[in-house]
Amino acid sequence: MVLFDEMRIDRTVMSVVTTETPSDAIAYWQTRSIAERLEALELTRQVFNGYDPDTTRMERVLTVMSGPIGVLKP
Repeated sequence: MVLFDEMRIDRTVMSVVTTETPSDAIAYWQTRSIAERLEALELTRQVFNGYDPDTTRMERVLTVMSGPIGVLKP
């Protein structure tokens, strides 16, 4: 799921308001399906964390070591 590349901003429906303006965000998100809410949440996470699908890789958690084979002692 690569939402970041699929999303585009529709600048015709954007508006700039002050922080004192009451928000209707709760009412809006209550009308959306669970799937749409989760997609929006994932997009927000990707933008916030600087997600780049071309450079994102799993972190290596194991290291291959050479040595004698045998029982490990604590």
